[in-house]
Amino acid sequence: MTRILAVCGSLRAGSFNNGVLIAAQAVLPPATTLMRYNALAEVPAFNPDQDTEEVPAAVAHWRTALAAADAILIASPEYAFGVPGALKNALDWVVSSGEFVDKPTAVITASSSGAGGDKASAALVQTLRVMSASVSDDAILLIPQVAIHFGLDGEIKHTDSAASLGAVLATLCNAVHDREKDTV
Repeated sequence: MTRILAVCGSLRAGSFNNGVLIAAQAVLPPATTLMRYNALAEVPAFNPDQDTEEVPAAVAHWRTALAAADAILIASPEYAFGVPGALKNALDWVVSSGEFVDKPTAVITASSSGAGGDKASAALVQTLRVMSASVSDDAILLIPQVAIHFGLDGEIKHTDSAASLGAVLATLCNAVHDREKDTV
């Protein structure tokens, strides 16, 4: 069973990126489970002075969730041409602890704009790769004008949208299986 941790970069209850993660449940490859990480808002502001053996409880929970997953799926909006602060903050907490090292990771940015959150995607991918996450180009998906493709409740509005999302998830699962073969 492949375990994918799904993280929404938006804290908004009515986030389209959350809707994309809900939709991902419908197109998961066989023998795959999607676990949701819903405590991003609880991760305190990053402070290197607190990045010690006893980190805040919310940070320990975040790190444990990442470590327990075989792969990570991040769906994020673009705020002011960048990565939302809560998501970037959570990533800062795991730079030194290494939960992303060699971890197959997919990045989806869904936006109401025609560019699909391209600037946030580029920044997020760059950050993750600096952290040594394994982000394949095939595991990056931009979703422009997201309301045309997905509903807030996870409704998939077009078969092409389902296929694109399914392809990202398949890429992620294949990366997990390839990684497992390399470690045997």
